[in-house]
Amino acid sequence: MRIAVLHGVNLNMFGQRDPTQYGTATLADIDAALASLGRELDVTVDCFQTNHEGLLVERIHNLADSDARAVVINAGAWTHYSYALADALAILRVPVVEVHMSNVHARETFRHHSVLAPVCAGSVCGFGVESYLLGLRAAHSLALRAGGV
Repeated sequence: MRIAVLHGVNLNMFGQRDPTQYGTATLADIDAALASLGRELDVTVDCFQTNHEGLLVERIHNLADSDARAVVINAGAWTHYSYALADALAILRVPVVEVHMSNVHARETFRHHSVLAPVCAGSVCGFGVESYLLGLRAAHSLALRAGGV
């Protein structure tokens, strides 16, 4: 089984960006933790990060015709206003799980709303790197239930 993990805008700066919100783990650390959990779950984890919204939309479009059985996405700030990403995710016929390192509901008001949430099976936030791992576990479980093995 293959699960795609999509990292959005500014997430390549994990480890340097506000450690009180995001901790000190780098994106490479997160991807390594996901790969390790993937091996435990017998899942291939395909990670992708971009700071260009159009590239992320194109990546999502490509997933529609791929063998990915689920998607985990942390779109960063795009979560709160990118209807283009929401529309692209809505095309997918596999479970999508939204994740955030910080507790977006305990932060600025604009972060309380996700335009992606209506096209996602669920979301995990506030647990740092563990948010990604919980999101991968959820995506794996949803894919299995959908017959994604």
